[in-house]
Amino acid sequence: MPSEHITVLGGGSFGTAIANIVADNGYPVKLWMRDADIVNGIRLTHENSRYLPGKQLNPAIEPTTDLAGAVSTATIIFVAIPSKAFRTVLRNAHAHFNPDQVLVSTTKGIEEDGFLMMSQILAQETPCELIGVLSGPNLAKEIANRTLTGTVIASEHEVVRSRVQQVLSCSYFRVYANNDVFGVELGGALKNIYAIASGMASALGMGENTKSMLITRSLAEMSRFAARLGGNPMTFLGLAGVGDLFVTCTSPLSRNYQVGFALAQGKALDDILAHLGGTAEGVNTIRLVKKQSVELEVYMPLVHGLHEIIFEGKQLKEVIKRLMLGEQNSDVEFVLPGPDKLASIRKAKS
Repeated sequence: MPSEHITVLGGGSFGTAIANIVADNGYPVKLWMRDADIVNGIRLTHENSRYLPGKQLNPAIEPTTDLAGAVSTATIIFVAIPSKAFRTVLRNAHAHFNPDQVLVSTTKGIEEDGFLMMSQILAQETPCELIGVLSGPNLAKEIANRTLTGTVIASEHEVVRSRVQQVLSCSYFRVYANNDVFGVELGGALKNIYAIASGMASALGMGENTKSMLITRSLAEMSRFAARLGGNPMTFLGLAGVGDLFVTCTSPLSRNYQVGFALAQGKALDDILAHLGGTAEGVNTIRLVKKQSVELEVYMPLVHGLHEIIFEGKQLKEVIKRLMLGEQNSDVEFVLPGPDKLASIRKAKS
């Protein structure tokens, strides 16, 4: 067994599930969180009763509130902190990182100031260069049940990809590699937006035709936006793109789906978030992506419609009606040539 020592920063549902995989694979793993009560509960009962109630965890997991100890002893660190607290935790631990460590973000969110991905914050706040992101159709409760699951480790460094595959791959968790860090990370953040829309559609009793149209048009928006920012649109055909989008838009286990479902039932956003039992990154991501799409002039009608419903007080039915009357562009992004490309084709043929 290689001498890897793993730390997971963040004891929410996904961080706990990752720590459990690592322990199942026989590696020493520390699970850091702020809440001493949860730490004591895991130590005594081998259960994270707040985030994964009823799921028995591997007793080899070492829960801790000691941030310095958790960071300084690790060779690989998975950072599973909600985006709003992501930078703060890294700054608190800054003195304890070392350049040889592998850092992997599992957080599917965007920082408002500068529209930064979590991998960019890792690079800014630590001395580490071996950075990656983990993303895919990964519902934490299913992983905790050891349900067959696939994920993607994206990094520019082959050593990061191979070491993460080594510590996480097992009979129920498949880890595929990609070098498009930005595309994989952006896919994980964007899909949360469309899960809210899908939850709304389900609550309104919309048909399967409608849901399939919603998911595929969501994928078109995601890839269009990512390509404008420099991501590889082909990434969105894999697990971190269409795979993650599908599971998040169709599963009631998705917190963002739950938010959309409750909004369509007329519940107040603040009340929904207060009783969610976890973070719904999609709410804040809608606001950030809407602003960015305006600045970049990217056509994203679903994002703009959700922004109107959630932040501008527009009626759901009114927004849906306008969306159905909007522009009907190409079915598959990057297949039909645009006006400039058509002109060059005609010129070449003449």
